[in-house]
Amino acid sequence: MVMTDFPKPWLKTLEGVRKTTLDYEQVSTYEFIKRWAEKIPDKPVAIFAVKGGKTLTYGQFLDSMKRLAVTLEEQGVKKGDKVAVMLPNSPHYIIAHYAILSIGAIVVQTNPLYTDYELSHIIKDSGAIGMISLTMFQDKINKVMNSDENELSWGIFGNIADYMSGLIAFLGKLTKKLVDPKMKVVANNIAYKDALKADISKFKEADIDFENDIALFQYTGGTTGLSKGAMLTHKNISCNAQQAREAIHMVPEGEGAILTILPLFHSFALTACLGLSQQLGIPMILVPKPREQLPTGEVHALIEKHNITFIAAVPTIINTLLNHPAAKDTKWDSLIASISGGAALPMELARQFKEVAKADLVEGYGLSETSPLITINPVGHDTIKPMMGSIGLPAPDTFIKIVDQDDRSKNMPLGEVGEIACKGPQIMKGYYQKDKENEAVLFDGWFLTGDLAYMDDAGFTYIVDRKKDMIIVSGNNVYPLEVENVLFEHPKIFEAACAGYSDEVKGERVGAWIVLHPGEEMTEEEVIAYCKEKLAPYKVPKRITFREELPKTMIGKVLRRKLQETD
Repeated sequence: MVMTDFPKPWLKTLEGVRKTTLDYEQVSTYEFIKRWAEKIPDKPVAIFAVKGGKTLTYGQFLDSMKRLAVTLEEQGVKKGDKVAVMLPNSPHYIIAHYAILSIGAIVVQTNPLYTDYELSHIIKDSGAIGMISLTMFQDKINKVMNSDENELSWGIFGNIADYMSGLIAFLGKLTKKLVDPKMKVVANNIAYKDALKADISKFKEADIDFENDIALFQYTGGTTGLSKGAMLTHKNISCNAQQAREAIHMVPEGEGAILTILPLFHSFALTACLGLSQQLGIPMILVPKPREQLPTGEVHALIEKHNITFIAAVPTIINTLLNHPAAKDTKWDSLIASISGGAALPMELARQFKEVAKADLVEGYGLSETSPLITINPVGHDTIKPMMGSIGLPAPDTFIKIVDQDDRSKNMPLGEVGEIACKGPQIMKGYYQKDKENEAVLFDGWFLTGDLAYMDDAGFTYIVDRKKDMIIVSGNNVYPLEVENVLFEHPKIFEAACAGYSDEVKGERVGAWIVLHPGEEMTEEEVIAYCKEKLAPYKVPKRITFREELPKTMIGKVLRRKLQETD
């Protein structure tokens, strides 16, 4: 498929607005942040946004990062090895992320909400040999480490208090407001503070193959119901950070800060927070517990205190920000641009944001497999306005075409619905050890997103249906088959199907329709309690419906949408 046989109307639309192609610096994201550390060592790279939270300067970051990298090598980590990270938004994450990349190893992203069941799968699937985390997750990680089914052999464990003032940390523990367990003495468990005592003179950067070396595994849902690792190269994440920087070129270098309320283990934050910070040389304001910190008004205070210039968030977070009493009294003067992603942005929410914050909130689009930024609405321009309801225009050097749902070789005309296919330097190398699934979504350099949409004559794309079966809970993707597989393991359950239902707070929640084995009885509470043991909280079904049978196609496929229509 040649690049000239499909419409590209966005190229004309973006003339004089922003660049549609870039001359990329072919260096890793580690190289970008190292440059800032050498140029402005006394400036902050991150501020830990908790009471008593410390500022991490670029100089402190580089010193700690090098020492941690030496410790990793002393644990046997070599170029190409996988090291898992299970951390909230704290300085530990930034230091660990770049320490792993600096020696040519691969970051395996994991969610602190994962259960033993979910974590075990990712550790086994990725082949991770070590883990960097906090003491609050020490028992969970050691349980996984003790399994013979994976290669995990050591863990490095820090404390939240590592980056808090001593007095505040002491008082927090005294009043039990700070859950920060002491390090347990366990074989192959290393204290984070000890890991930072390594001899810095032994640090040696790896020689990175920018084009081909894998930097990161970003796990996403699979057709088998188990998550699969999208292999993102150094080129993928570096180019995507540079693309994002061009897309929001009105945000100045060296001024203000990025509100980092998205979890850094999520692909959205990978580019919109971590990537942009290293491009702009401005600090990330790390919010580790948004569910607790948003209701108190802490986040509003951070916007003023740190002169936030850029916010990236999912719609539910934006909605909470706007509907808090503190919103109307917050000084939003420093804010230049805000991007929403992870779920469809309601037009009314964008309108309200503009009214309250006096700044545009626009929708962007991407996936774990695309590093993630693919499209973004224009923001901060007089000549072109964002199109509400649209996911925007392609990022630089990104091509979008709408293909026939049943024949990916056939392109759809402008205005007609098909599946989004995309091509660009940010597209993953493939899923790790998933040849069959790679063949299904990758062809001639194109990636099939599974999302149905149409493109207008200006190049704006409008999604009409997210991935058919995916459920989006507060911006988190939930794949029904993963939940169904857990339900199927219960001895009383004969069949189960999951689908989303609308929720004013979360956007969607997970519903489960269950058929029990003959003669069995089960309550809704039993099902939910069972799922809580196996799944992260946002994946747990909140509505349970027991049925005698499930609606199916002639070949036996459950009609999930039929379930949604009838209940």
